Amino acid sequence: MNKNGKKIALLCSLLIISAVTLSVLYWLYPNQSQQSLNSTDQYSNNSNPSQLHKSPKNINQLDASFNSTSQMDTEIDCKLQFNSAQHLIVNEHTRNCFEYFISQYGERNIDEIRHNFQLYLAKTFQASQQQQVLTLWSRYLEYRQDLSKLQTQQPSQESYQYFQTIFNSMHDLKQRFFSSTEIEGLFGSEDIYQQYTLDRMKILENNELDTSAKAKQLQQRFEQLPQDWQDSLKDLSKLDDLHSLTAQIKARHGSSQELRDMRVSLVGEAATQRLEQLDQQRSDWKQRVQSYLDERKTIVDSNMSTSAKDQAVQQLKQKQFQSTQEQQRLQTFETVYDQGGTLPFSN
Repeated sequence: MNKNGKKIALLCSLLIISAVTLSVLYWLYPNQSQQSLNSTDQYSNNSNPSQLHKSPKNINQLDASFNSTSQMDTEIDCKLQFNSAQHLIVNEHTRNCFEYFISQYGERNIDEIRHNFQLYLAKTFQASQQQQVLTLWSRYLEYRQDLSKLQTQQPSQESYQYFQTIFNSMHDLKQRFFSSTEIEGLFGSEDIYQQYTLDRMKILENNELDTSAKAKQLQQRFEQLPQDWQDSLKDLSKLDDLHSLTAQIKARHGSSQELRDMRVSLVGEAATQRLEQLDQQRSDWKQRVQSYLDERKTIVDSNMSTSAKDQAVQQLKQKQFQSTQEQQRLQTFETVYDQGGTLPFSN
């Protein structure tokens, strides 16, 4: 796979919701823990769990030669599933299986990967099952190879339009190799996630909306997600929206009222009050640190002896920062200040 292909894959993988600090999470949702993102299985409409048939053999007992060197301590991730009629159910497990072998690329060439995968199927699945998997595997390999050759023009600034163009090109490529049912099974979760992230980018980049309107549209778009996605992403999504919109307001020196209106639209009145308390705590800490550093500089620049300076600085620190935790935190600011760096205050 060439560098352009890897770059495209990387850019698309970067379309994820970024996390911000755990302290903000606490203030937004003090009584809730953040949920992890769990992908759900995509089964065919005429199938249910009681009808599923997995590999008839124990994959844990397979020859380790199917693993590459970097995979020696891992289990082969090929939980392929078949319905009661022994038809392959194309879902995320299918793609995980394919990608497990494709990830060996670099340690093994494509021909070796093809050969090993075919041997693995022969050792693990019935003949009728093998043929179904091999047919889809062959098309998936062609898709991945063409994906690596996909060309996109690098813009001066990466934006919603740029990433949407990549997403559209990838979707067109999928349609060349797979049916709509196969696309849904192989890429359904990924497509939902990427399109949601792209829509968020579009809203955030819309200069015709104020931040309060953006917050409302972001919330509306979030509510269009399937319920299980909402349950998984609600905390992380709101945190990222909050971070992005706050940065926009501060970049153009927006008013405190604008900031408050945006927060209320996005997270509600109660969470907004908690965020305002957090803002006040951060402001108080900033003032205390800056005051300490200014007084410390006065002592250091004085004509006192070195021992007297050290004693005065220590007394000043103990007076203004009485807890051990605060004094430990202060050390970071002292070090950065002495090195002439920008003090790491939270925004």
